[in-house]
Amino acid sequence: MKLILVPALALICAGQALAAPVTYNVEPNHTYPRFSYNHLGFSTQISRFDKTTGTVTLDAEARTGAVDVTIDMKSVNTGSAAFNEHIQKPGLFDTANYPFATFKSTAVKFDGDKPVSVAGILTINGIGKPVTLTVTAFQHRIHPMARKDAIGADATAVIKRSDFNAGMHTPYVGDEVTLSIAVEAIEQ
Repeated sequence: MKLILVPALALICAGQALAAPVTYNVEPNHTYPRFSYNHLGFSTQISRFDKTTGTVTLDAEARTGAVDVTIDMKSVNTGSAAFNEHIQKPGLFDTANYPFATFKSTAVKFDGDKPVSVAGILTINGIGKPVTLTVTAFQHRIHPMARKDAIGADATAVIKRSDFNAGMHTPYVGDEVTLSIAVEAIEQ
């Protein structure tokens, strides 16, 4: 009887461990929020932020999750040192007063065991607004190099920069900004 109970108990405990939420640390070398906008009607400009920290919590079985990310706005990378400095002024990112942007989820919607959207509050320039990220790609597996549980995703959303007191030069420079976030995160 004891020989049967021990494996059965081990299976029950293993099942409970699989159902538990797992927290992943954002991997800073492969996580880059990007943004694009129309510049004077001539072109679509694409820039990114080089420093992002945070966590993603996932319970695929229970279909729940949470995202808590901080972006260092001073790490903006437009491809031009002069424009990196310009974009940090008041009326745009105002990094002297608001050096960080944050996204904190309020709900994660799943299709099966994969998240398809993440609703939350995006805060830029001290102004928080509801934003829903559409998850366009998602992967959950063992990281081949770190040999730990890992997740990766691509997500997008469209915001208006004027909603965040960053509308300088509107309408010449487009008010609509497309956010494209590539994130990889490894189990803590």
